[in-house]
Amino acid sequence: MIGTHDSLSGAHFAFTDRWGGVSAAPYESLNLGGRVGDDAAHVRENRSRAAAALGLTPDRVVWMHQVHGCDVALVGRPFGDDAPPLDAVVTQRPGLALAVLTADCTPVLLADPEAGVAGAAHAGRPGLVAGVVPALVERMRERGALPERMVARTGPAVCGECYEVPAEMRESVAAVVPEAHATTSWGTPSVDVAAGVRAQLEACGVTTLEQSEVCTMESEDHFSYRRENVTGRLASYVWLEANRS
Repeated sequence: MIGTHDSLSGAHFAFTDRWGGVSAAPYESLNLGGRVGDDAAHVRENRSRAAAALGLTPDRVVWMHQVHGCDVALVGRPFGDDAPPLDAVVTQRPGLALAVLTADCTPVLLADPEAGVAGAAHAGRPGLVAGVVPALVERMRERGALPERMVARTGPAVCGECYEVPAEMRESVAAVVPEAHATTSWGTPSVDVAAGVRAQLEACGVTTLEQSEVCTMESEDHFSYRRENVTGRLASYVWLEANRS
């Protein structure tokens, strides 16, 4: 259920795989996305199970209405059923988890435990170009976080060797983020979103980064929109210790 969960002093990061839930195919089984056609009751149960596995409660998890943009919101509680369209959130509330839904895009999690600030972003190809990652870092800076103190984690995502795109699209992305220019393992144009995210973080001064080695398109333990089209969504979480002093 929880593919990876690691902690550092004052912050937690976690990433799900597709197993351990109640959803039927093609959302089998731990689908956490509420806008993909799955039964709403199944999604609620899956979110509850994932939260419990992390020692969280469902009412302490912030879910976004992701739209491949670069808007960032400061949050102190979940949006509920009326989440605004945005792709990044920042919090200073200990114990409040920020969640990112993906099925090939790159989930970006950041924390500066010393400042008591955490952030999360959904970075697909359009969001990468739009600058959602620098926007997230800047919003965290406004709340007292320092890039050189931030710890970053990026979760399971389609890799540059699998994310095939038309040559014109690759060039348009590379014109903004050169590091995202890539080639598939079969020799056609591609985009490496995770590499682009890493470059943007480093340009912002964030150098402590761990990147997942999982390619969602290659891994049957993870949802992949490009592989399956109709499928579920993984979740990536970041939260600050609830008992921080």
